[in-house]
Amino acid sequence: MASDLVQLVVCFGEMLIDFVPDVAGVSLAESPGFIKAPGGAPANVAVAITKHGGNSAFVGKFGDDEFGHMLVDILKENSVNVDGVLFDEHARTALAFVTLRSDGEREFMFYRNPSADMLLTEAELNMSLIKNAKIFHYGSISLITEPCRSAHMAAMKAARDAGALLSYDPNVRLPLWPSEQAARDGIMSIWKHADFIKVSDDEVAFLTQGDPYNDDVVLSLWYEGLQLLLVTDGEKGCRYFTKNFKGKVGGYSVKTVDTTGAGDAFVGAFLFIVAAVVEGSLFEDEGELREALKFANACGAIATTKKGAIPALPTASMAVKLISSSN
Repeated sequence: MASDLVQLVVCFGEMLIDFVPDVAGVSLAESPGFIKAPGGAPANVAVAITKHGGNSAFVGKFGDDEFGHMLVDILKENSVNVDGVLFDEHARTALAFVTLRSDGEREFMFYRNPSADMLLTEAELNMSLIKNAKIFHYGSISLITEPCRSAHMAAMKAARDAGALLSYDPNVRLPLWPSEQAARDGIMSIWKHADFIKVSDDEVAFLTQGDPYNDDVVLSLWYEGLQLLLVTDGEKGCRYFTKNFKGKVGGYSVKTVDTTGAGDAFVGAFLFIVAAVVEGSLFEDEGELREALKFANACGAIATTKKGAIPALPTASMAVKLISSSN
């Protein structure tokens, strides 16, 4: 068990039900029906890690309702540690209605007023689990309201003090923030705590209000103490920036059905490899980093070929197959 704990990735934040239209390319109002899919970026990442045989835990709160129990059962079925999970009798599990446009991109409408995930308190945190993390991964949705924001800050500090690597994927969801500026300020308020940050090209544009394909614009997000900044460019692959080197790794051409969870598949695959590295740091070896990013890009691509996030998360063998067929 001790060796398991060494490689534990603890994912903190929200898990919810995504209602995805059963027909692509229509508005929510026009959709004749919806498919119920588990979602929530930190939970998707936790499952992405176990799909590769890694060791992950999820920390968050659910409504003590059928949807909440269904979601926790999905975590258990996927071998995600749920020792940090709580149920709230007085609040509901969050819901999101997701529109799939004809190009596979998404629009969101959320039901959280307040949902159980927002009501997690610092006192409810399973600190022993958090302190066992080799990597502590989180987003920005848990920063939007109290008491969850304070719980997030306390968990982050406990993980850092215990020696964990802090991994941040802001996952901008504008409808959840009071305003665009509030989102920018909130997301940047914890920016300089992370060791590793992953952002999409769209998020670079949003956060910097500049051209996301200009490296100088991207590097305005760099700070002393960051070990790796990754920018995902959709089907084009990703770009990486460390203090010593930078570059890009190409993506894979697949038949995209739904981009939901692609970024989480990418992050989960990457963190799985980072957690498994025993000697040295992946962030300092460009050759090893590029191999890891090839694998992560393949996982992100495969995740777009099926509807929903968790059902579309690939195994390592699927990624290896895509990489070798593309060579």
